[in-house]
Amino acid sequence: MKFLLGIDVGTTSLKAGLFSLDGFCLGIQREEYSLDTPSVERVQLNPIFYWEACVRTIHALLENVGCDPKEIASIAVSSQGETLITLNVDGEPIYPAIIWLDNRASKQAERLSEKFQARVYQKTGIPEIIPTWTACKVLWLKENKPIVFQSAAKFLLVQDYIIYRLTGDFISDGSISCTTLYFDIVQKTWWEEMLNEIGITKDQLPNLCEAGSVVGHLQESAARELGLPIHTKIVNGGMDQAAGAIGAGNIQTGIISETTGSALAMQVTVEHSDIDAQKLIPVYIHSVPNHYLLVPVCPTAGMALKWFRDQFASEEIHKAETQQKDSYDLLTDLIASVPAGCDGLLMLPHLMGAFSPEINSVARGSFTGFTLSHTRAHFARAVMEGVAFMLKRNVEYVEKTGIPIHEIISTGGGSRSHLWNQIKANVCDKSVITLQNEETALLGDIILAGTAINVFSSIQEGCQRMITFKETYSPNNESGSYIKPYKNYCILERTLFEFFSNVYPKE
Repeated sequence: MKFLLGIDVGTTSLKAGLFSLDGFCLGIQREEYSLDTPSVERVQLNPIFYWEACVRTIHALLENVGCDPKEIASIAVSSQGETLITLNVDGEPIYPAIIWLDNRASKQAERLSEKFQARVYQKTGIPEIIPTWTACKVLWLKENKPIVFQSAAKFLLVQDYIIYRLTGDFISDGSISCTTLYFDIVQKTWWEEMLNEIGITKDQLPNLCEAGSVVGHLQESAARELGLPIHTKIVNGGMDQAAGAIGAGNIQTGIISETTGSALAMQVTVEHSDIDAQKLIPVYIHSVPNHYLLVPVCPTAGMALKWFRDQFASEEIHKAETQQKDSYDLLTDLIASVPAGCDGLLMLPHLMGAFSPEINSVARGSFTGFTLSHTRAHFARAVMEGVAFMLKRNVEYVEKTGIPIHEIISTGGGSRSHLWNQIKANVCDKSVITLQNEETALLGDIILAGTAINVFSSIQEGCQRMITFKETYSPNNESGSYIKPYKNYCILERTLFEFFSNVYPKE
């Protein structure tokens, strides 16, 4: 056995990566999918798309690399959290996957909050009950789609579903389940009081094991579809944030990383779940044993830039297709022509609500302060700066817990942008470090896969062998140019949060 394969199922794309046992990346393959948004508050996807994308991506990866499938020792899977997939007794999806971004369950969240808010942070690490959490989505199904609810044999998350398709078994872990709202992060088991409240039982949920465990091997049908041998071992990587933290080397206290993918998230490794006395910062279970993660999350970051590109950068998209270039690189060239601060233009990147550091599920995106002199390039840069301002706000909140932050390891697709990295460094006034492999969730999967089958003696050894730093972006003379824009951003956010709550009613 010579290779390890990782699968990371994100919000808007699925990625697969193949690595040799000495840490060399042979190739990464990605497939994007478009989310279905039938209304402002709803975001969903046919669950079958996840599996079909998985099959196509693995086939394309193995074909491009020229790897003998028999030489793959194990496959590790990680995914986005909270997204709800409902299966019947035959193991078939009976309703669209309700994506974590979906806010349809606002009334259910309010009712659960009335009963559990005083205890929810201690039990689950979740600071406020909002529609994001899986329990709210389950309760919405019960009250609005009773036939679906009554037909549901299993309620799964995305990682659970892919592992089921791979192995035929229903397996989950604390890392992926910790934000369902029905998982106790202290006892590390299902929270039965919440299950009773939303009307489901433990039998309708997967069996629990530790993240980074061998959970089975390929079942015959999956082996046939993927073209892989049935003895291939399957490992659960946990939530993408935890797997990504491992892939960034963020496995012990004192290390800070951030991921700018579809969402923006910080990862702060801690040993205890009660470190934030203010009870504002979400606490997740790390895929590293006996550790937790502080994970402030902002729902739309890279997704906001993708939205801008898709809606307003058709020229760059067309050029990229005809010139065989990356449309984001062309858009970045445009953005670089605009000075820091966008000549007064500010952007709130809350296209699907806000979560960290303040929660407001009805928050909206906003461009403010533009004049006749502002161009399309200004608006594009304002998106990048708005995400950087979100990052700085969360950095400041983490520092209030007493955790010092001197530098930030930047990961995810956003870390490919030299300009965005420099903007973050200047806005936060801290060095930003990138990695040779920015797809850290995949790399974390590989490290967990290798550790599970004893290729590495520990996660620590896996990180030492497989992680390489790439570049450091130190704050430069533009850093001072962001002091006033950031102050104005904070004022704008405070002002508009009240406006959003008054004007946009919850569904």
